[in-house]
Amino acid sequence: MLGKGVVGGGGGTKAPKPSFVSYVRPEEIHTNDKEVTEKEVTLHLLPGEQLLCEASTVLKYVQEDSCQCGIYGKLVCTDFKIAFLGDDESALDNDETQFKNKVIGENDITLHCVDQIYGVFDEKKKTLFGQLKKYPEKLIIHCKDLRVFHFCLRYTKEEEVKRIVSGIIHHTQTPKLLKRLFLFSYAAAAQNSTATDPKNHTVMFDTLEDWCWELERTKGSMKYKAVSVNEDYKVCERLPAYFVVPTSLPEEDIPHFQGHGIPIWCWSCHNGCALLKMSALPKEQDDGLLQIQKSFLDGIYKTIHRPPYELVKTEDLSSNFLSLQEIQTAYAKFKQLFLIDNTTEFWDTDIKWFSLLESSGWLDIVRRCLKKAIEITEYLEAQNTNVLLSEENASDLCCLVSSLVQVMMDPHCRTRFGFQSLIQKEWVMGGHCFLDRCNHLRQSDKEEVPVFLLFLDCVWQLVHQHPSAFEFTETYLTVLSDSLYIPIFSTFFFNSPHQKDTNMGRESQDTQSKPLNLLTVWDWSVQFEPKAQMLLKNPLYVEKPKLDKSQRKGTRFKHQRQLSLPLTQSKSSPKRGFFREETDHLIKNLLGKRISKLINSSDELQDNFREFYDNWHSKPTDYHGLLLPHIEGPEIKVWAQRYLRWIPEAQILGGGRVATVSKLLEMMEEVQSLQEKIDERRHSQAAPQAGAPSLLRNSTRLSSLFPFALLQRPSSKPVLPTSAWKALGDEDDLAKREDEFVDLGDV
Repeated sequence: MLGKGVVGGGGGTKAPKPSFVSYVRPEEIHTNDKEVTEKEVTLHLLPGEQLLCEASTVLKYVQEDSCQCGIYGKLVCTDFKIAFLGDDESALDNDETQFKNKVIGENDITLHCVDQIYGVFDEKKKTLFGQLKKYPEKLIIHCKDLRVFHFCLRYTKEEEVKRIVSGIIHHTQTPKLLKRLFLFSYAAAAQNSTATDPKNHTVMFDTLEDWCWELERTKGSMKYKAVSVNEDYKVCERLPAYFVVPTSLPEEDIPHFQGHGIPIWCWSCHNGCALLKMSALPKEQDDGLLQIQKSFLDGIYKTIHRPPYELVKTEDLSSNFLSLQEIQTAYAKFKQLFLIDNTTEFWDTDIKWFSLLESSGWLDIVRRCLKKAIEITEYLEAQNTNVLLSEENASDLCCLVSSLVQVMMDPHCRTRFGFQSLIQKEWVMGGHCFLDRCNHLRQSDKEEVPVFLLFLDCVWQLVHQHPSAFEFTETYLTVLSDSLYIPIFSTFFFNSPHQKDTNMGRESQDTQSKPLNLLTVWDWSVQFEPKAQMLLKNPLYVEKPKLDKSQRKGTRFKHQRQLSLPLTQSKSSPKRGFFREETDHLIKNLLGKRISKLINSSDELQDNFREFYDNWHSKPTDYHGLLLPHIEGPEIKVWAQRYLRWIPEAQILGGGRVATVSKLLEMMEEVQSLQEKIDERRHSQAAPQAGAPSLLRNSTRLSSLFPFALLQRPSSKPVLPTSAWKALGDEDDLAKREDEFVDLGDV
């Protein structure tokens, strides 16, 4: 494809060898510099954002082999993002079907989203870091949201190449100080222009009243109390200012070990049982100190374990569950399956896709997390037993497991505001070290572990299996995962509430300025227009039916599935038997060692788990009661929308679940329009306003990975023969099949 702002290198031909190759010479590009520059899109800067360096005459390649096609433009680096400004962006802005982020453009990469930077020297790809003696002719950027960008610097002036490459390496790879994050520059510059969404009902849990409200909502106020002993962080900087502990626990015991060894309340079940978490006491070598710790823990345990009325099951997640190293290693292998540089690499890895997926171990880790959450749920729901989760700092796996349990057991957590409140309570106020786990400061790769992403992946499995039970969509989960790397929101950029509060004070010591007003990610209007936000809400969500007065009388607030979970031995459903003995041998043979580990335990816990799991899945699903996932091998799937959305070869035009949802939304729009007309006639009001056009029109042209892979646009990619999907031949064979070519852009 040739034209202003576009460089082409070749296309499909009949001859085995290329008979025509088109290149634009460097002198021709520089001659037309002024003409092209006039067409370039203006760089849009956020409040407080500063341009650091730029380079002209840069080619952004499409993901192609040998074709060397791309868009001409300018590559810039600011203190917030890397951006490419090309000729084609003006056309994209007029596309009303775009699911556009108002903060991050299609060709923008926030500095925190950069994962690895590679340079190509004489066709050899090398990792770039530190000071370079030689500068590459091609720059490849791998992003944490799994995008891959290719930039050709061959025609760029040498000084500009040095400036842009050095600038990008420095601002994305060099360790930073917390106060130098763009988060603070943006907050200071936008201090008077930031406004919160009045429709955002997310509970932030930064006041004592929020915790009291949650206690009342879960009926836990009889046994637990909200305390303010850590106000101003006098006891522990790791804990929030306010939290909940057992009523029988003396408040003077909390400061003994700076909050360690104290059972912190997470959530109360309808039957009165509670989910608690506790950070471990520091390891001591001195026998006297060990005895003091033991006596302290014995006293704490007696306050929550009072048989036969109060029973407690302790789950040590540090020793009996996953390690952070396992999660880190598995994801490092897993993400490489989706960081595809070109079409050849895609097809080379496709033939061994399942073995690579298996060897990464990521889906097995997702399965183990869901299984652990089901085990905890069984203790709470079926055995009427309190569960105490313990971990070194109770800020990683405790957050993960406790959140999954609440999503499974509490339908409120499956609404959008309930889910956001859950993340605020368990992750943000729970002290999950987002700053370290996301490596925002680039200070330690060893601390970077995608625990929160693992949680979102587990929730996606539930959303995928039970879509009608969730008010939000998988698109919501995907953009939430992307928001981890957008440094204008404070939600995911601190290790603790104390760290946030101490760093958002005055802009400077010399002025009497107000404390910074940091945005939270829950104000989705900052990123998306109302029309785009429609895709975050699930049209298939089944709302809880409202009971009339006659139904409310004599009823109690509890999960409707409670009575369907007998504690006595019962016959399993003949239709479902993942844990049945008669299927054990078959499953072990078919699914291998991973699944046999899951079902091969013979202790009492495993027996209870089998009965609980089988009994639940033998009943019809109550979307407003307990919700359990299928965890057998084939049911744990790859989160395609997040992991595959940037790979063109992985998309299905006009296919996937989006085709069904699009038709459903169109019908809902029609029903809503008719309802408005009826209301208008009934109340003699003005004519109703036309509804916003659906983002899912022309569903036959949409990708299965919509809304991130949008309408198929004309590209410089060679047309693909239909027979290639059946049998991939070599280039000579493909070139001879000209009559079979179809233009996918017209599908």
